[in-house]
Amino acid sequence: MTWPKNQDETPAHLLDSDRAAGFEITSDYTRFSQMNDMFTRAFWDDSVRSPHSDGFFASYRMEAAPRKGEGFQTRDFALRNAAWRVSDMVSDRHASEGEREGFQAPLRSDTPVATDRAVLDTPEEEAAGIKRIARMFGADLVGITHIDLRWHYSDRPDTRDMTPVANDLPEGLTHVIVMAHAMDFDLVETYPSALAGAATGLEYSHEAAIVLHLSAYIRNLGFQAVASMNDTALVIPYAVKAGLGEYGRNQMVLTPEFGPRVRFSKIFTDMPLAVDAPRKLGLADYCHGCTQCADSCPPKALPVGPPDFGAEKAAGSPSTQRGVRKWSANCEACFGYWAKLKSDCAICMRVCPFNRRGTWQDRLWRCLALGGAGQAGIRLARRWQSHQGVRPRRKPRDWWGNPR
Repeated sequence: MTWPKNQDETPAHLLDSDRAAGFEITSDYTRFSQMNDMFTRAFWDDSVRSPHSDGFFASYRMEAAPRKGEGFQTRDFALRNAAWRVSDMVSDRHASEGEREGFQAPLRSDTPVATDRAVLDTPEEEAAGIKRIARMFGADLVGITHIDLRWHYSDRPDTRDMTPVANDLPEGLTHVIVMAHAMDFDLVETYPSALAGAATGLEYSHEAAIVLHLSAYIRNLGFQAVASMNDTALVIPYAVKAGLGEYGRNQMVLTPEFGPRVRFSKIFTDMPLAVDAPRKLGLADYCHGCTQCADSCPPKALPVGPPDFGAEKAAGSPSTQRGVRKWSANCEACFGYWAKLKSDCAICMRVCPFNRRGTWQDRLWRCLALGGAGQAGIRLARRWQSHQGVRPRRKPRDWWGNPR
């Protein structure tokens, strides 16, 4: 599939969607190479690769790095790695061909596209049906938007030798089904820990099954469907365009239902579906006056200032996307901290004011924070949050003593 090389070639409906989403994109914007994401650079870039980063990746297999620290003991690593198992099985299926499915290549389908297409109802009815089926398979949130190749990686790595190869999709794809998968609240409360990493692995394993289920359903209807997780395209702009949330200071999509405590998957299809509109929810507006994630970040990788076009950070880091006005992190500092931990860190997810369990007090605070009672309500929510402070990390031993 070809992509528009500049704004003049970008279809009008995508530019309209940019405006609705609040996206500001420079005229010289170019697509991001997946060779430059931190997880890929850790294999080929000597400025990133280190004994710590090698140990980080090895710890997810049979070379765990247990230690005395609470949350980093043998049982914690064992649970984390077990939670990743289904995702690992899927991603390793074609490793011998240089494809790490779901992360550095789309998931291959063993379901052929049916020769006879199903007779469809209206795009609106079909979209509602797809969302219902997606939720039946286990997705927590579902939105639909137009395909937009500006967000697709310009290339991807061949994982056999970490060299760039084409990042192609079949011709004729028109829509993207975006699904959000909520992570376990109680596990997330134990970040940073290897134990908390089980929440990440569990949702990647869940979403691997869900995208394969839903893509097989669509292909059985006679339409193309390419299942995708972290691969192929940047999911954040797609999730925002599909109306699932807004971009936050912590570099995550904030959803009104779960805050940032979600993972995303997607399916590229040519099935004619009605699309959702981006929504102004008040989440990003709240972020402008909140630095709780940045203040809590141990390597100080998150920005405290307003969004920008990333030029300053990108000048020293190929992992920072430039040309889109947004908050940008110090990717090297963030990943360096992960590597030393030998596990993922999501303190910024845990401490986000929108990451809440869902009690009536939480629902009331969210309503106020999102403008349900006007500006006075937002000010009250900020005072309430300031008085409440950052929720303390849950001790991993307490989780093991009472996991539910």
